[in-house]
Amino acid sequence: MTLKLELSKEEEKIFLRLLDVVRHYRLGTTLRVAGGWVRDKLLGKQPTDIDIALDNITGQDFSQKVDAYLKLIGEGDKKRGTKLIPCNPDKSKHLETAKTYMFNKEIDFVNLRSEKYAESSRIPTMKDATPEEDAHRRDLTINSLFFNINDHIVEDFTKRGIDDVIKGLIDTPLDAKATFLDDPLRVLRAIRFAARFNFTLSDRLKEAASDEKVKLELACKISKERVGKEIDLMMSGEHPADAMSYIRDLGLFYIAFAFPKNCSPPVFDNCDRCCVSHIESAWNFAISVHSGVSHPMLLDEEEKLYLYSALFFPLRRMFYLNKNSKKIAVTSYIIQESLKLPACVAKSVLDVHAASRKFADLVLLFESNVASRVVRDEVEDACHDIPMDTWKRVYAGVVLNEIKDLWRVALAISIIFYPEAENAGGTLIQQQDELHRRKEQYMRVERSITDLGLNEVWKLEPLVNGKIIMQIMQKSESPLIGEWKKRLFKWQLAHPEGSRDDCVDWLNGSQSKRQKVESST
Repeated sequence: MTLKLELSKEEEKIFLRLLDVVRHYRLGTTLRVAGGWVRDKLLGKQPTDIDIALDNITGQDFSQKVDAYLKLIGEGDKKRGTKLIPCNPDKSKHLETAKTYMFNKEIDFVNLRSEKYAESSRIPTMKDATPEEDAHRRDLTINSLFFNINDHIVEDFTKRGIDDVIKGLIDTPLDAKATFLDDPLRVLRAIRFAARFNFTLSDRLKEAASDEKVKLELACKISKERVGKEIDLMMSGEHPADAMSYIRDLGLFYIAFAFPKNCSPPVFDNCDRCCVSHIESAWNFAISVHSGVSHPMLLDEEEKLYLYSALFFPLRRMFYLNKNSKKIAVTSYIIQESLKLPACVAKSVLDVHAASRKFADLVLLFESNVASRVVRDEVEDACHDIPMDTWKRVYAGVVLNEIKDLWRVALAISIIFYPEAENAGGTLIQQQDELHRRKEQYMRVERSITDLGLNEVWKLEPLVNGKIIMQIMQKSESPLIGEWKKRLFKWQLAHPEGSRDDCVDWLNGSQSKRQKVESST
């Protein structure tokens, strides 16, 4: 099948200049745009990266000639010349790449290569190759296509790449099991691309990915950092729940998300299915909310934390003891040790889990005017009579002040999973009417919080500082002053129009009450 691609004006300009370089220096080079650029063009997407594969010259030499030619014709960039990017196997970069800039766009140049793997390593030995050999070394058929700039045609040396793009099929150019044993990370890449484009994994690929030897190699050969990078890219993709479903169905869940030893309580039956059912429910809920509002429910980074929070929600009560006999959340272990993601990600997920329980009480207060014991314990205070009609504002402000920017994440998690309707194998929020009910509930509570002016309540400036509190209370102990700062915050929530003088009067009155109580005891 012969295809021609429609180029943007910028791409035409870049490709014509590259051909000018070939002609000017009489290089005789055939220029090919490789991999993802061709795939994205066939899918009607605008590619961001341009990787040029060269058949008779190194990437560095050609890139330097590009720089020299552009300077010759007055189009050179004095600040940005050729930059050599060395191979980095730890980041799955096995080829040395030369990088330069044309018309403010980054262009990568690399040689056509074939790969040979040793049995004990996923780092291949590279050698010069034909375009056909280069295409067959690629991880997936949809990434094996070339666009021949000289002839202006798409080249499909595997004879399956174009068909697989059209069919929406994820497959390997060579035997799938051999491909995965060479580099087991390709299993996760296949899943990521399948979820990214909503494609289907081929039967032979699924069989190979489920092979026990392949799974063992994935667990032993691939660094946790690389596994975590792939998982994080899946979570940032267009179909993250589908990616997690593939990981579960292929028996890879406990490899990607390795648990610590001696969990308490122990890992329960169908834990993988339960975790994935939670992220599926969260994803369906997010899509439902998105369809009902003009703006996204969450920002990009918030959405990723939302998905991690949903995936690990069933594990929120699980702990283990580290080597210092300290109690550590299993979720924290998986995020930091199994995926090697930043500690701040683990902390945010744990914070969301803790806040979601409090949001459950807040939702009950907003929706049914029922103050749970948790709400009463937080709001009622012998030193501060908070009016009942301000309880919603006060408790909501306290909860938001703890979770801050992630309050919408915690609210959504709470709406989806409280009251708990979870089981070890079922899917949550299966019925459309239940999904719609919870979506409407989320939107009502979110609107109520916003209407109360609490959207960024954690930025509320205290009317008086700690020094004044110490003077009035005649106390200097830090814990006591900290308690009074919390009371001050609640007072300001209950009295949004209160002035500094009003606040000082309240503090003086509270001090008098406290002294009377102390003298009577």
